[in-house]
Amino acid sequence: MSKKTAYPFKKLVNLTEQQAERIADYRFANRISSENEAIRQLIEYGLRVVETERKDQSS
Repeated sequence: MSKKTAYPFKKLVNLTEQQAERIADYRFANRISSENEAIRQLIEYGLRVVETERKDQSS
């Protein structure tokens, strides 16, 4: 029986050098243990911002 993983989907994303540096800076500034976790947090934050903006526009 296989063990369930918290993150079952994998995506490959190409980044510019500047984007990679900004992610690394975010990671170290926030003392995040892994680059993957930093990227997940940034994606989640961005998605929340977009959802909020859409809700504000539809009001």
